[in-house]
Amino acid sequence: MAQIVEVKVPDIGDFKDVPIIELLVKVGDRVMAEDSLITVESDKATMDVPSPVSGVVTELKLKVGDKVSEGTLVALIDSADAATEVGAGGTVAVATAAPEAAPTLAAEPAAPSSTAAPVAPVAGVGADFRPGDTELIPTQPRVSMPTAADRLPGGAAHASPSVRRFARELGVDVAKVTGSGPKGRILQSDVQAWVKGVINGGAPVAAPATGSGGGLDLLPWPKIDFSKFGAIEVQPLSRIKKISGANLSRNWAMIPAVTYHEDADITELEAFRVQINKENEKSGDKSAAKLTMLAFLIKACVKAMQKYPEFNSSIDGQGDEMRLVMKKYFNIGFAADTPNGLMVPVIKNAESKGVFELARETGELARQAREGKLKPADMQGACFTISSVGGIGGTGFAPIVNAPEVAILGVSKSAMKPVWDGKAFVPRLILPLSLTADHRVIDGALATRFNVYLAQLLADMRRGML
Repeated sequence: MAQIVEVKVPDIGDFKDVPIIELLVKVGDRVMAEDSLITVESDKATMDVPSPVSGVVTELKLKVGDKVSEGTLVALIDSADAATEVGAGGTVAVATAAPEAAPTLAAEPAAPSSTAAPVAPVAGVGADFRPGDTELIPTQPRVSMPTAADRLPGGAAHASPSVRRFARELGVDVAKVTGSGPKGRILQSDVQAWVKGVINGGAPVAAPATGSGGGLDLLPWPKIDFSKFGAIEVQPLSRIKKISGANLSRNWAMIPAVTYHEDADITELEAFRVQINKENEKSGDKSAAKLTMLAFLIKACVKAMQKYPEFNSSIDGQGDEMRLVMKKYFNIGFAADTPNGLMVPVIKNAESKGVFELARETGELARQAREGKLKPADMQGACFTISSVGGIGGTGFAPIVNAPEVAILGVSKSAMKPVWDGKAFVPRLILPLSLTADHRVIDGALATRFNVYLAQLLADMRRGML
């Protein structure tokens, strides 16, 4: 004989008036025991209220946006053989809670099954992906959901608002992500895994026809008739800017990069550089190159890379075949400002060259870059790049890693600052360093150690002799 079971909201802790964000069933649907009926979301957790029995939904007492508390009637289910013991009066209250994990720098979501997501979830991505919203999955039957190709874009995907918001921030259409949660629910780890698949060269979904870089569904570039607002002049982008723009867009979208800042005291180093240049000028030795701070930076970066070899590496391969290539040579690229755009000549085998030779070679390559005479070989093979805007100004910036390198050093304008020496404030020449690193290879601790050691070398180049 048919039995009407009342499903009520159970004890959900101190939460009251929690809004309903999703109705997962409709009147007439047949549900199995433990199938979720509604989803509610507080400021701390997302919770599903499942059916305690198998049967047919005869009535829904709530709608999206309604607020519920413990004891609120959710639905009536007609069940001939309830799978769960029914309490007195035919009232049952069961819920499955899915607390949101607090963000951490090294959180690693559990890997979904191979049929639920194209690749393993992203690991330790730090500030690039934001761990959180990880849901605790109860043991229950999996319900097959429509494939991404069968869904309407975004709207029909089974995901909470927080997961949808996370996906939007990454430019991902949640309708193209396969969920691994209850009833195919899309978790934040599923979105992370989908993005990881794109980064590793997988093709879970074809990129949209509008083109969006890295296979992510970014909004198409706006098409605006600027002449409606006033006079305009259209100028073509240089070939260099077109090529570098595509590379920069790829690197920005596909590398989980973090920038670390450090101040280097270069008071003594700058005084030494000026002194040597004056001595050479006074002696009339025209064969000696004029020492530049860039030459010392290259020398110091090579020493730091030798101490921390991860900075002289590159990621090779994709997915499970991904590996780290450790290089035994030290080729340093440096950004050169030219009339046609930014170019990056490369100093080959910098570890075997002295400061004068580095100064001479960087000066010659910079001249060729400005004159448009660089050969392709002059811009290939870099292990690490230095981008200095110190001649212009600035106190810090976040340079974009130049793939397949794993780090880049940004250098801003040096300035005299008061520094406490234990007894008094003394004027010191401070050089701001901004190190951007690929977090897949270089974590925060390693990047900070590199930055600190580099600053120590610049403060006293004698350390490089140790």
